Amino acid sequence: MAKKLLIINPGSTSTKIGVFEDETLLFEETLRHSTEEISQFPTIVDQKDFRKKIIMDFLASKGVDIKELAAVVGRGGMLKPIPGGTYPVSDELLHDLVIGKQGQHASNLGGILAREIADSVGIPSFIVDPVVVDELQPLARYSGNPELPRTSVFHALNQKAVAKRYAKETGKPYDQLRLIVVHMGGGVSVGAHLNGRIVDVFNALDGDGAFSPERSGAVPVGALVKLCFSGKYDEKTIYKMLVGNGGFNAYLGTNDARDVEKMIEQGDAKAKEVYDAFIYQICKNIGSQAAVLEGKVDQIIFTGGIAYSKYVIDAFKEKVAWIAPITVYPGEDELLALAQGGLRVLNGEEKAMEY
Repeated sequence: MAKKLLIINPGSTSTKIGVFEDETLLFEETLRHSTEEISQFPTIVDQKDFRKKIIMDFLASKGVDIKELAAVVGRGGMLKPIPGGTYPVSDELLHDLVIGKQGQHASNLGGILAREIADSVGIPSFIVDPVVVDELQPLARYSGNPELPRTSVFHALNQKAVAKRYAKETGKPYDQLRLIVVHMGGGVSVGAHLNGRIVDVFNALDGDGAFSPERSGAVPVGALVKLCFSGKYDEKTIYKMLVGNGGFNAYLGTNDARDVEKMIEQGDAKAKEVYDAFIYQICKNIGSQAAVLEGKVDQIIFTGGIAYSKYVIDAFKEKVAWIAPITVYPGEDELLALAQGGLRVLNGEEKAMEY
C-alpha cells in the first residue's frame, strides 16, 4: 500500500513543503514569509507556531487530511555531528534543535515542526542527512594545528541522495562503492564516499576547497591573518568576504553561473578566466579525493545547479574522466531526497539511526 508523507524544508524567509505518495510528488509549495513577519519573532524557534499555522492552513486548502499521512519528514538542522541516515525526532534530538546545538538556523525548524505535526496524529517524524553529517575518518580531521581541526559541513542530503540513486540505478550496494561526489551550487562540496560513508569532504561553508559562486573556499592563510589585523575590516566584514561575498561575487559581481556564461559568450575574458579557475580548483579537489580512495574510484558524480552547464561538464569530462567514469545528476531535489530517506526506513530498506 502506498505511503503518504508530508515533507517540510524551512528556509530563512520561506517554508517549502511537499506531499508525496511513495516517491511520487502529489504537490509542492513554497510558502513565503515577509521580512516584517519574520522580524517580529526574537528567535527562530519562536517562529514555530507561525509557520505551523501557515502549513496547516495550506494543507487544509488542498484537502489533505493529516490523519492519512504515514510520516512527517523535516529538514535536519544544526545538531551535534552525526553519521548520515534517517533519524526519528527523539526527545533528545528535538531538544538539540530547539537550543541550536551548533547554531540557530531556519533548518532547525524542520524537525521541530515535523515532530509536532506528527505527534498530533500519532505517526513517526524524521529528519534525513542534515548538514552536520560527520563520517570523517580520523586522518581527515587533521589540519596542521590542533586548535583548527577540519570539520564536516557540506551538502550531505544531496550528496547521499545522488550516491544512493547511482547505486540503485546500477544495481550495486551503496556500501560497496567508492565514489567521488561533487555538489556545485551556491557552495561547492567534494566528498569521498567509501563503502557507504563520506570519509573525507571539503568543508563547503567557510574555509575549505574550491571557491564557489559566493564563497571564497581555501584562501592563503597567512594573507588572511594579515588582512584580519590590518585594521581595515571588522570580523563580520571579513567573514562576509569568505561566505557570501566571495567567489564569483568577489571577482565578477554576480553569484549566478548563468550570468557568468553570458559574460563569456559576450567575449568577457576575465569572466572566462574566473570560470575556468573555478573548474580548475574543483578538479584539484577531485584529484585529492581520488588519492583518499587510493586511486580506486568507481564513479565521479556531479550534481547541484551548476551541473546543468554543458560548458562546465564538458570541461570536467576532458580533465578528470581519466580518474573514473562520470555521471551527472543536475540540480538538487531536497523534498524528494527527504521523502526517500523516510521511505527507506518505513519500508525496512534501512534501519532508523539513533541520535
